[in-house]
Formats: sequence, structure tokens, C-alpha cells
Amino acid sequence: MIKKIAERKSATPAQIALAWVLAQKPWIVPIPGTRKLERLEENLGGVDVELTHEELSHLNDALSKIEVSGDRYPAEYANRVGK
Repeated sequence: MIKKIAERKSATPAQIALAWVLAQKPWIVPIPGTRKLERLEENLGGVDVELTHEELSHLNDALSKIEVSGDRYPAEYANRVGK
């Protein structure tokens, strides 16, 4: 799904992922880490990717089908966040 959207938009899958995060809420901001200049430039390109309502819907539908397993936080931090 992500690769198909990326191909249609002449973007990379990483740029689509960053564009999806940016589209969630105005106060949610991705903070990607990188050690390579080319990855930084790629990440910056995610700002220019505009996802349509239909594309966001397809991505959200695909994400909802992923089964998450395991703890989100290590045991020593779980109590701090109420999990």
C-alpha cells in the first residue's frame, strides 16, 4: 500500500510515512532521526507530500489490520505512564 502510493506521488515510502504522521493532527510532529545527509534530505521531502482523503483512508485501514503485540514500555517505565 505505502509503496503504491509512493510510486504514484514520486515519493519514497519514508516520505509517505512522514506525510501520514503530519496529516494526523496539527500538534503531532514527527521527529525522525538520521545519521546520513541523504536521509535528512529525504525526510524533509515528506513535508511536500500531500495525501488525499482517500489515500489517508486506505493507509488508516491498512494500519488498523496490523496486530500489535508485546509491551509498549519496559516494566520500569510502565508505572510512570499508567500502562
